[in-house]
Amino acid sequence: MIKLRQFWGKLRSSFWFMPSLMVAVSMTLAVVLVEVESAGLNQWLIQWPRLFGVGAEGARQMLSTLAGSMMTVMGITFSMTLLALVLASGQYTSRILRNFMRNSVTQATLGVFASIFAYCLIVLRTIRGSGGVDEFVPSLAVFFALVMSLGGVGVLIYFIHHIALSIQASSIIASVAQETNAAIDRLLPIKPDEELDEDEMRHPILKSLDERVWYPVPAARSGYILGVNNNTLICLASDNRTIVRMEQGIGSFIVQDTALVSLALTYPPEQKLIDALNAAYSIGRHRTVDQDPTFGIRQIVDMAIKALSPGVNDTSTAVMCVDYLTSIMARLASRQFPPLYHYEGETLRMVAMVPSFDSLLADAFDQIRSSAEKNFAILVRMLGAIETIGSLTICPSRFRALDKQLQLIAELTARGFESSHDRVRLEMRLSKVRESLDGQFALSALVGKD
Repeated sequence: MIKLRQFWGKLRSSFWFMPSLMVAVSMTLAVVLVEVESAGLNQWLIQWPRLFGVGAEGARQMLSTLAGSMMTVMGITFSMTLLALVLASGQYTSRILRNFMRNSVTQATLGVFASIFAYCLIVLRTIRGSGGVDEFVPSLAVFFALVMSLGGVGVLIYFIHHIALSIQASSIIASVAQETNAAIDRLLPIKPDEELDEDEMRHPILKSLDERVWYPVPAARSGYILGVNNNTLICLASDNRTIVRMEQGIGSFIVQDTALVSLALTYPPEQKLIDALNAAYSIGRHRTVDQDPTFGIRQIVDMAIKALSPGVNDTSTAVMCVDYLTSIMARLASRQFPPLYHYEGETLRMVAMVPSFDSLLADAFDQIRSSAEKNFAILVRMLGAIETIGSLTICPSRFRALDKQLQLIAELTARGFESSHDRVRLEMRLSKVRESLDGQFALSALVGKD
């Protein structure tokens, strides 16, 4: 199921899949309309001779013109798309190129023009004669070609509008955040009232695990880990009466012949088991957000760091990045993360490598904070983000992670600002946020006692 989802993701990310389907549909439509004409089922068309009474020569000229113009417009569309990709990758980050390629509007626009071109060719080759007895002109199909071309003009106008919007920083950041939030909703569906403290998920069995003999299972290929089938790993561990310990998590880059997982065995694993364990992993050239929300956070952080660089110095874009990172972390604040330990009954079968709220919070804010050492607007926005995230959780370990972020900002404030005015304002804001977190933490403690 995981590999099927990833295969579907690759199809969605390609420029050829949707246009190919649309071309196939248009060719089928052309054949159907021509057959309707040849079967004599269009006698009602003679009631509107000015609308459908085009001759063979006129139909050929019109279809030839439409087909040629559609190819020209399709070339312009490709040029505009490539220009948008170059501008976006140069101004923001190259990691967002897949988001542009997956855009359904771009794919549908290319498909529309390619479909009209293919439709006109199919209909054009069926026209026979030039005013004689054997003349055949599929009037309905020719009229429909005209309608499709007028629709194509509307699509071109909308596409120009869409490109102008899609290369704006706000649209790009919002798109990445939306995809990341969708992955979070899919992977972490547990509600806040079912939440547990991450500290309670750390099992005391760790010491005994370290005393075991572990055999590494080498990776069959190099690449990024896109997904893992946990059920398969647990079943393999159960069948072989062992424990599987992940050595690399989703989103990590694995090098061929290095340890992918380790097995608690008293003997080396068989090649059949090694192959089965490798088959449970999906490895590719590029990271995706589907099972790796961390990658979505990474993309937004990259855009923020580039915006804060001395050569760009775009504080507004960096502020937007912090705002959308806040929305992602706020969604994570009330979610239960996957467990580290997986059991079959009471028997431990797998030690997973999963992200934690602490690590994701650090990924979201650490580099931005370092790059915004003397940027008052960014630090104030980050304090607001911490306050917002803290208001949405009752988990003690997550309060500690947020408090750590406050301490780091406080250290940066103490040494980074020459202006006493800005430093005092930040310290006042820090004090208010700390009071808010303390109050929320005390409230969560009362709720826990109840």
